[in-house]
Amino acid sequence: MEGPTPVSALIHAATLVVAGVFLIIRCSVLFENSATVLFIVSIIGALTSFFAASVGLFQNDLKRVIAYSTCSQLGYMVFITGLSHYSVSMFHLANHAVFKALLFLSAGCIIHGLSDEQDLRKMGGLLNIFPVSYVMILIGSLALIGFPFLTGFYSKDCILEIAVAKHNTVGNFCYFLGCSAAFCTAFYSFRLVFLTFINPVNSFKVYVEHAHDAPITMVFPLLILSLGAMFYGYITRDLMIGLGSLFFNNIHTNYYNFVIIDSEFLPALIKNIPFVFTCLGAVFSLLLIHCFGVSKQKVMDFKLQEFPRTIYTFLNKK
Repeated sequence: MEGPTPVSALIHAATLVVAGVFLIIRCSVLFENSATVLFIVSIIGALTSFFAASVGLFQNDLKRVIAYSTCSQLGYMVFITGLSHYSVSMFHLANHAVFKALLFLSAGCIIHGLSDEQDLRKMGGLLNIFPVSYVMILIGSLALIGFPFLTGFYSKDCILEIAVAKHNTVGNFCYFLGCSAAFCTAFYSFRLVFLTFINPVNSFKVYVEHAHDAPITMVFPLLILSLGAMFYGYITRDLMIGLGSLFFNNIHTNYYNFVIIDSEFLPALIKNIPFVFTCLGAVFSLLLIHCFGVSKQKVMDFKLQEFPRTIYTFLNKK
């Protein structure tokens, strides 16, 4: 859906797109009594999370990258409801709302300050002109990729741990696609940061001359959201996913589907796999977009080889 950035922030973070997830959480008592439906929900959620993340890899519109990221995160929320942990899905929904609103509004500040330019390829070198927006987008991106101890980390890692703690085919399938989506998320988040702020300037001269950072009226909401992106997950984690929490006592889960205790005692090696995937995505982005991306001719030569071109075209056409 096309719309002004504040509208996007509201729709993608808190209202329209999460209505389906919220409905599943509210109807937990119905879903719990059909193993087939839970199976279908898990599979579709896991596929969505990976598919949307892979499409986001090569989007060139600043807002589209963030929008596909929303779709990917919704996949996480859906597949964890299919694995019968509705409160964790609600926790991720609430966490995601904070940092996604921050990302959209920060993107809006850049688009507004750069004469309504949205194409990532026509940006670059904006770090000195948009220092505040840069810090906000960096905080939002780190929270999104599940960087340790920021808001996204508490819910995203909990989701993946529960998936692997199921010890069945569906759980492993969701875990594998969830980790792959985490890799893609790290790649496109850092790609956005590099192309917008750090790579050499690639914008029109007149745009750069008139570029300006956001005024205090636009920065103030960002400051509040950035505090949420850093601390909200830490403050509310025991309320939402603690075993004895009565916060969601109207959500029904059958006792034989409940594995949150098992997920607490997984080996540290397994718990750290999503973080390793995230780091790999960030490193790939650094090499391909920043180091390699300084020479455009090298990138073009690489893209025009047969295998990279096939992958690029396939993902770019969704």
